[in-house]
Amino acid sequence: MSRLRDRMQEDLKLAGLCENTQKTYLRCVARFSHHFGKSPKALGQLEVRAYLLNLVGKRTLSASTYNVYAAALCFLYRRTLNRPAVVGGVRRLRARRHLPSILTREEFEQILVHLRLRMRAIAVLAFGSGLRISEICQLRIEDIDSKRMQIHIDRSKGEKQRRAMLSRMGLTLLRAYWKTNKVTGPLLFPGNVSGRALTREAFNKALGIAATKAKVNKRVTPHSLRHAFATYLLEAGTDLRTVQVLLGHASISSTVWYLHVTPAMLAKVTSPADCLKGADAQVEALVARAPTKASQRSNSQRRTA
Repeated sequence: MSRLRDRMQEDLKLAGLCENTQKTYLRCVARFSHHFGKSPKALGQLEVRAYLLNLVGKRTLSASTYNVYAAALCFLYRRTLNRPAVVGGVRRLRARRHLPSILTREEFEQILVHLRLRMRAIAVLAFGSGLRISEICQLRIEDIDSKRMQIHIDRSKGEKQRRAMLSRMGLTLLRAYWKTNKVTGPLLFPGNVSGRALTREAFNKALGIAATKAKVNKRVTPHSLRHAFATYLLEAGTDLRTVQVLLGHASISSTVWYLHVTPAMLAKVTSPADCLKGADAQVEALVARAPTKASQRSNSQRRTA
C-alpha cells in the first residue's frame, strides 16, 4: 500500500488538488483498504460497491462525507490505477446544505478574550478578511502589505492567487504578535515542527475551547468566521461580485448562497401582501367577517335540528 500511496499522492499533486484534499483522499483510501485487509489493487467493483453501501448504512455519516469517500475512490481507480470501470457506477448523493449560525459581533469579541495572541490574530484574519484557515496557516511575512492594507494569498484553493483586505485591527494584532514572538519567517505562523506551518487542527482546537469558555451556544468552527465575514459584508450593501472576489470563489453561485444567511437583508424585504392598497383596513374587514367558533357551533346545531 505504501508504494500505491506514494503514487496516488503524486497524482493528486499533478492534479493540482490542495494539500488538505490530498490528505483527505489518502485517508479515505487507507480506510477502504483496511476495511477489507487488502491492497486496493486486489479489490474491484464488488468491494467498492459493498464499502459504499456500508457507508450509506451508517446513520451518523452525512451525504457530504460519503461524497468525499466516493470521490477519493474514483480518483484512485480512474487516475492512479487506470481502472475506470471499477467506479463506473459510482454516483454522489445529494447533500443538504444547512444554513450556518452566524456569530454576532458580541459573541466574536467574547471568543477573542479567551484566545492567546497568535490565535487571536488568526481569528481576526478569518473574521475580518474572510480568509480560509488553510490560507492563513500558509501566509508568509511578505504577504502582508501594510501600505495598501491588503493580504496577498499565494496558495488559495485551486492554486489561484488573489488579494484580500486587511483590517486595521488585524494589522495591529499582527504587529504585536510579530514583536512578541520574534517571528523570523518566512512563515508568518510556523508550527511546532521546524519549517512547517501551523496546522488547521491546532487553531480549530483553540477556537473550540475559547467558544466554550465564552459560553457561545453555537457550533463555532474556523469556517464560521469566514461565513460571518461574507454575511456582514452583504448586510452592509457590498455587491455580490466584490464579495466573490474577496472570498476567492471561482463561481459566483458559491457566493450567492450567502444571500440565504443574512437576517438583516431578509428583514429589509417587504412582503407583497403588505403592499396591497389599504392592507390594514382589508385585514380588519376580513377578521370581522371571519366566522367565530360560537357562530360555527350555532350553524352546526341548526343543520342538525
